[in-house]
Amino acid sequence: MANSTRTKKAREAASSVGSNEYVRRLVEDEELRNSIRDAYDAGRAAYGRLQKQKRPATALMDDKKVHRELRDAAESLREASDRLRGREKKGSALGKLLLLAIVGAAAALILSEDLRKAVLDRLFGAEEEFEYTSTTAPENGGPSS
Repeated sequence: MANSTRTKKAREAASSVGSNEYVRRLVEDEELRNSIRDAYDAGRAAYGRLQKQKRPATALMDDKKVHRELRDAAESLREASDRLRGREKKGSALGKLLLLAIVGAAAALILSEDLRKAVLDRLFGAEEEFEYTSTTAPENGGPSS
């Protein structure tokens, strides 16, 4: 009777694990596993570096390599957390495309005088052409003595 109860409990546990969406994502998503592995490796490297120090507390505050490894671990954990929750990186491609379009438009305006004139005409209206005739010039056309 004890074996059948254990077997039943094991089957229930296996079926509940299989139906858990987080476990399913962990099994199916290779990038999630890579992020978790990277976070583990970076954290382990930081911990190993701290263990080698005589004063781990001061090394934690002063050692730039430990800072970098801990930052890498935190970024990898953030990526893993976002992927586990189903959050994809949205807008990064759209943001890059928008930035490229803005930079391209600015470069075109800087390099093309005709385009600058066309944009200024659209924004402020076309320039009025006029001829200037001086009213102060002498009538006989020459200097008077």
